[in-house]
Amino acid sequence: MSFFSSATASTSTAAAATPGDLSKDIEVQQPPTDSISCLAFSPTADILAVSSWDNGVRAYEVMASGQTAGKFMYNHDQPVLSVCWSKDGTKLFSGGADKLAKMYDVSTGQTTQVAVHEDAVRHVRWVDQANVLATGSWDKTLKYWDTRQQQPVATVQMPHKVYAMDIQYPLLVVGTAERNVCMLNLQNPTQIVRTIQSPLKHQTRCVACFTTGDGFALGSVEGRVAIQVVDEKITNQNFSFKCHRRDSPGTKDQGQVYAVNDISFHHQQGTFSTAGADGVFTFWDKDARSRLKSFDSGLNPISATAFNASGTAFAYAISYDWSKGHTGNVTGHPNKIMLHPVKEDEVKKRPPKK
Repeated sequence: MSFFSSATASTSTAAAATPGDLSKDIEVQQPPTDSISCLAFSPTADILAVSSWDNGVRAYEVMASGQTAGKFMYNHDQPVLSVCWSKDGTKLFSGGADKLAKMYDVSTGQTTQVAVHEDAVRHVRWVDQANVLATGSWDKTLKYWDTRQQQPVATVQMPHKVYAMDIQYPLLVVGTAERNVCMLNLQNPTQIVRTIQSPLKHQTRCVACFTTGDGFALGSVEGRVAIQVVDEKITNQNFSFKCHRRDSPGTKDQGQVYAVNDISFHHQQGTFSTAGADGVFTFWDKDARSRLKSFDSGLNPISATAFNASGTAFAYAISYDWSKGHTGNVTGHPNKIMLHPVKEDEVKKRPPKK
């Protein structure tokens, strides 16, 4: 696609220290009318799925020019909190506050209920190797579903409400309330391998598994990210760092601290993005422990992010993130989805430090 592929030209090393360029970013037309909760690109095409608090699930096709066109839409009865695709791109799954997960068949246009919980379905993730849908809920359970059956294949009790969840086979990581983090091996999916207390001091906001499936990045409301490996023999590789903070010049305090709302890994490079309530998204190299490039979209929160399958585009949603509760959802808050053409040097891994 010309819009994306032309953006992969290298930039100068000197430019690495300058703020990222957003001038070529393109706004998705006809976005949701309320806060955007999740973004997910199809693994097989440049089709972006979006879930939102207006009860809708929308999909947009991204043209070669970077312009977008609505592809399809369907609804839940209450806000939709999560979307994900099947590996072949033929099915889209969604979960929401109506306690249900639904499946949309791209070829037929039909929507089917495929899961039900006793409370909101906070996250949905497809497990291609087992041909099941994993759902994490505020009812303190993780469930696996064969979409052809009404009852779950298996149920795993979680320590508390599910706040964050991600999968990179065979690793499944669940972050719950009370700062619990549970690790499961999907080759034995009903057994929690290990539960730890988050190394971060405050509420877990998001989690994303490494592309290699041997660790994960954890984000919290305190403007901090923790990098964690699964292997207990190499926990010396674990570390955390501050991000999404605005300094107060001339003072000794730490300034404004913002929630880390989303983390997304670049499929080819293994580098990752963080996006926060400060309206900034940043690309990082965890192995070099360095920041690659930061982009400031303004003062409104970035609520969700996603790289496309080829890693040449980065979608980010500018909308209210509920970090200030109901009172913060003021009239006139923007709901925008932007597409950033990714330059190679913005996400390319740095040489290892000697």
